[in-house]
Amino acid sequence: MTAAAGAAPPRLAWNRRADEVAPLLLGRVVEHRSPAGLVAVRLTEVEAYLGPGDPGSHARAGLTPRTAVMFGPPARLYVYFSYGMHWCVNLVCSPDGEASAVLLRAGEVVRGHELARARRPAAKHDRDLARGPARLAQALGVDKALDGVALGDAVRVRPGRATSAVRTGPRVGVSGPGGDGTAYPLRFWLDGEPTVSAYRPGVVRNRVAP
Repeated sequence: MTAAAGAAPPRLAWNRRADEVAPLLLGRVVEHRSPAGLVAVRLTEVEAYLGPGDPGSHARAGLTPRTAVMFGPPARLYVYFSYGMHWCVNLVCSPDGEASAVLLRAGEVVRGHELARARRPAAKHDRDLARGPARLAQALGVDKALDGVALGDAVRVRPGRATSAVRTGPRVGVSGPGGDGTAYPLRFWLDGEPTVSAYRPGVVRNRVAP
């Protein structure tokens, strides 16, 4: 999938499926204004996660207390804790009642560099401030307190431009059928951007029977 370099993306419609919304987010700017200040990130990599039919989605088991936000209404944040260590932030899509969300995987900090650096002291280069979903959430200052919050005053999505071709492929770190790039080519990124995270396939781990 490609887009003309420098082309302005179409108008966002949040009541569409995540795989339709995800590529339209590339090049746009997500900003979070907190008491500490404002940080804005230009998105360079995202992933789409669909409803119960998507084996890689949190919503594959249906409506649960954890995934309730994914089922709408759209234009809200779905924030979850990953591997017991990091927060990750998604933007909820699809009509109310249908689960769908876009994971914000990576981006370029374009405003609030000093605050982002303070939140991400381990980053050796500015390109690493929001390179990866946990780093992006940390740079923006997003945590569980924003789960379910509607886009508006605190968190906004601003217009932007995709300055290079949009590429697609398998989602990062998703094991099993959901990691099949042929059936689920739901990772979208801007070609050649240094802030795009490195691809790694999912790993199937031994699990203790419930």
